[in-house]
Amino acid sequence: MEINVNFLDNLRLEAKFDDFTVITDQPIRYKGDGSAPSPFDYFLASSALCAAYFVKVYCVSRDIPTDNIRLSQNNIVDPENRYNQIFKIQVELPEDISEKDRNGILRSIDRCTVKKVVQTGPEFQLEVVDNLAQDAQALLMAEPSAEATTYIEGKDLPLEQTIANMTAILADLGMKIEVASWRNIVPNVWSLHIRDAASPMCFTNGKGATKESALCSALGEFIERLSCNFFYNDQYFGEQIANSEFVHYPNEKWFTLTDDDSLPDGILDEHMRAIYDADGELRGSHLIDTNSGNQARGICALPYQRLADGETVYIPSNLIENLFLSNGMSAGNTLAEAQVQCLSEIFERAVKRDIIEQELALPDIPAAVLDRYPTIVAGIEGLQQQGFPVLVKDASLGGQFPVACVTLMNPRTGGVFASFGAHPSLQVAIERSLTELLQGRSFEGLNDVPPPTFNSMAVSEPNNFVEHFIDSTGVVSWRFFSSDADYPFCDWDFTHHQDQPLTTEQQAQRLFDILHELGKEVYQTVHEDLGAPVCRILVPDYSEVYPADDLIWDNTNKALAFREDILNLHRLSDEQLAALVEHLEESQLDNYTDIVTLIGIEFDDNTEWGQLTVLELKLLIYLALQQHEQALELVDMFLQYNTNTVKRGLFYQAMAAVLEITLDEELNLASFIDNLTRMFGDEVITAVVGSVDGSVRFYGLAETDLQLSGLERHQRLLESYQKLHKARAQRYQG
Repeated sequence: MEINVNFLDNLRLEAKFDDFTVITDQPIRYKGDGSAPSPFDYFLASSALCAAYFVKVYCVSRDIPTDNIRLSQNNIVDPENRYNQIFKIQVELPEDISEKDRNGILRSIDRCTVKKVVQTGPEFQLEVVDNLAQDAQALLMAEPSAEATTYIEGKDLPLEQTIANMTAILADLGMKIEVASWRNIVPNVWSLHIRDAASPMCFTNGKGATKESALCSALGEFIERLSCNFFYNDQYFGEQIANSEFVHYPNEKWFTLTDDDSLPDGILDEHMRAIYDADGELRGSHLIDTNSGNQARGICALPYQRLADGETVYIPSNLIENLFLSNGMSAGNTLAEAQVQCLSEIFERAVKRDIIEQELALPDIPAAVLDRYPTIVAGIEGLQQQGFPVLVKDASLGGQFPVACVTLMNPRTGGVFASFGAHPSLQVAIERSLTELLQGRSFEGLNDVPPPTFNSMAVSEPNNFVEHFIDSTGVVSWRFFSSDADYPFCDWDFTHHQDQPLTTEQQAQRLFDILHELGKEVYQTVHEDLGAPVCRILVPDYSEVYPADDLIWDNTNKALAFREDILNLHRLSDEQLAALVEHLEESQLDNYTDIVTLIGIEFDDNTEWGQLTVLELKLLIYLALQQHEQALELVDMFLQYNTNTVKRGLFYQAMAAVLEITLDEELNLASFIDNLTRMFGDEVITAVVGSVDGSVRFYGLAETDLQLSGLERHQRLLESYQKLHKARAQRYQG
């Protein structure tokens, strides 16, 4: 984590990280003002809070109430050496907690991350740099030895060289990459979370059988998502980039909207139009990209090569970001390596979808086959020793596809978790299934997986597949667990042909051939502007994550109808506000859609903007327009289903009372003010009464504008994209 410190008045300091700010001071006896805890006080508190966090996680996973659990920490200082201290943590548990759970809670405290770091002994490195903002040294673990050459199947260069190459690419971009967490809860299963220290919204997860392979996975995913602009999907780029020479890539092409809003000539080909405009309802305006929102400029389309004949087809960036998400993108040491990884993921997700939606039963992979891969068996045994039965399945559908499946059962909750992996090698496919299963997860996290069902509609529902795509936590059918498999086991291997090993290029071609045999058109673009080959492959009517009609009925560019007005909310006239709320009502947007998602702006999660929903926005507009009956109706809805902060909830509880009084002709608000103030406090009641009489508008929402003034979180995201944009411009001009 990158923590930036600012020097304030006297001895006060300000530390900024992620979306948080921490103020420290010194006691008056040390010449401070005593206005905040000292840095060392925060350190002590972090240990106690970390221990309490692990207690909470343990208890929540087992439905143990924490109301009567108390935890305390004291630090005992050695009088001979004040740096030698004992942190004594005591926990008070209710008598009705079982001996097993008492021991479990103590073990959970022992997992405290702060404790483990202190016990291990962190290394402090001090250095002076010319410019903190330009110091782009990656904040990763120790650099690998130059002599180390660890090859793994699927990589065309040693892991050490791959890590060094990718780290250098990110450093050249000016990005500080930090490792936020590592996990290794069973043997030979590693995962980690990395992010851009300056823009934590840009993050990836990696997985592998070793630390190095997991780090390669995370770095490769980071570069692929930079190259394909995935980090910035649906986000507003601001007016400067929207009007620059190019918005996404230097080779993009813009198509002016037609007078009748039909699809302009030159975008998509006949094959894609037949899929995405099957009913003739797709309009040009549906394809304006959300990032620029530049309707006057038209449709931004990107060049893809149709592999069947090598022809260039221009595909709207809006269509790609709406339907494909991250499916079909990959980075590699070579283009062929990237293609193999990319196509493997496409097959993994397509086959998974077929298996889940058709409720297929898969054959077990025999123990004799698994025994070829002792590192995988050790990981599976590690899970089973923790009480989680594991099934390893052949998901190749009779040898058609290079896909495997590892499914975990949780007898504590009745939940199941089916993880799929794909690669031309059976060993790698199983390994990827297992590492994907545990990527970023603790044993407690496995308590959140859903139980299986016999409800076929729940299994085949489109959003269920989206859940499987995001983190594999969607629902699976009980039929999946039948021992009567729909396909026989196949001991497949796509890395050899007639017992001869295939090169990476040949493996990629073999995967392309499968798509050709399925009658699928394949479109590919290759990005090499960052220094590593990244390919993005689209297979229409096969590799989409969302259904094609989302382009018409749930397009992310619906943001364009609301973004400008919402960002200028405080400056709208009553007439403009009335038009905005009417548009929101007529749009049939879900009331609980958050504004962050609706308009593509990264507000700070800890602000009212970050928690704002369509429902609350309409409510605040009605208050500003003095339409109290409509406001009261929405206040009641808000209070019925409120996921906002406690403070915001109390504001609307008070609002409900004041509106009820105001709308009742027989009641006088002045008669209630004293006791309302006693109940809710002067600040809340002043804000509520002001909101009702019109003197306070949009309480809690800081003023902003189309220049994104005051939106630090989104500005950091744009700074990240500007580094990428600048690198592309320089390479294109060069």
